[in-house]
Amino acid sequence: MIWEALYPMEYHAHQRARYARIGAAYTRYFDSPPMCFFSVPGRAEIGGNHTDHNQGRVLAGSIHLDAVAAAGSSGNPWITVYSEGYPGPYRVNLGQPEAVPGEAGSTTALIRGIAARFRELGYSTGGFNAWIHSEVLHGSGLSSSASIEVLIGTIFNHLYNGGAIPPATIAQIGQYAENSYFGKPCGLMDQTACAIGGIVYIDFEDPIQACIREVAFDFAATGYRLAVVNTGGNHADLTADYAAVPAEMKAIARALGQPWLRKITWEALMENLPLLRQRCGDRAILRAMHFLEENQRVEAQVAALESGDFRGFLSLVRESGASSFRWLQNGYPPAQPREQGVSLALALSERFIASIGEGACRVHGGGFAGTILTFLPANTIKKYTLLMENVFGENAVTTLHIRNQGAAISKIHG
Repeated sequence: MIWEALYPMEYHAHQRARYARIGAAYTRYFDSPPMCFFSVPGRAEIGGNHTDHNQGRVLAGSIHLDAVAAAGSSGNPWITVYSEGYPGPYRVNLGQPEAVPGEAGSTTALIRGIAARFRELGYSTGGFNAWIHSEVLHGSGLSSSASIEVLIGTIFNHLYNGGAIPPATIAQIGQYAENSYFGKPCGLMDQTACAIGGIVYIDFEDPIQACIREVAFDFAATGYRLAVVNTGGNHADLTADYAAVPAEMKAIARALGQPWLRKITWEALMENLPLLRQRCGDRAILRAMHFLEENQRVEAQVAALESGDFRGFLSLVRESGASSFRWLQNGYPPAQPREQGVSLALALSERFIASIGEGACRVHGGGFAGTILTFLPANTIKKYTLLMENVFGENAVTTLHIRNQGAAISKIHG
């Protein structure tokens, strides 16, 4: 069954019960068994903080936490989706592909946008029913939204297109829906990592045909563990803060005659600082500086992993974290200086790492709230967990496993 290939052995019993519960819920709500189970992982951002939206480079890994749907054709033009833990259902009529006023920011808007983009690109669509359960922590920077977008796209792909649409295209469709219907100007890293799986290097210099390459590296073999700390913050009300990052970076690029920072050199930035300060402001310049260094740092991280230089890789992770905090400035919401969970978690983690003489940490994902990412020796995880959960609460620390497969399907009926 699907869980045998997607999850570490110690999770098989849990996943077996989980899938049975999801299938039973589908049957209860739709009065028939589902046709398929679909699974899409969340992702961890390993390198390249806020680079993808300016045609930059990123390093990401899909994780064992995923969104699972039991789904089947509805036999009519309606899409009906229930998501456990959320009020529902979300219902979309395929006869109304246009964005609906007041629907932005909702799961319904994402579903409508994905369906509309499928049709715009010449792919087939049809009604379906789905029951979804997600273990990707919401508001955690592990891409819960992207995993749902790719999940909906994968359902369309397999129910109505024979699974012929490439994962990278499904990712692009998800980004389109989030940008144009949901109303969030996200990049493409999250959807791509969720759709493709494994540890991937992605270069978005050509966003239509992004360069995607698997990076063969076994983190577990190093004796280290990858973990995230959920500081309790929520991304839901921080859209304006996220939107300001790409907007300010692109403002610098436009002032220098280019649409993206990827086209800008350090020399051009330095030569035009007086003009840029006047037109764009100092924070925009600092964020551009972060992009230029972070974009090169991803290349160095990949080279370090592929050459087996794990200590060199950890040093680059620490550099990335420092740049994100000081130059990119996404450690906390500017309008909420009393709420600095990410900053506090980084400070505690840096002290812990200094005490053991090993490890690295950095802000994770969009920043401002949510999670940080840590790389620690396996034999220190228990002590670290006690420290962080004393501050941020029970289950704040989650150890992650890299999942080698992206979007997956298991046919169970018909």
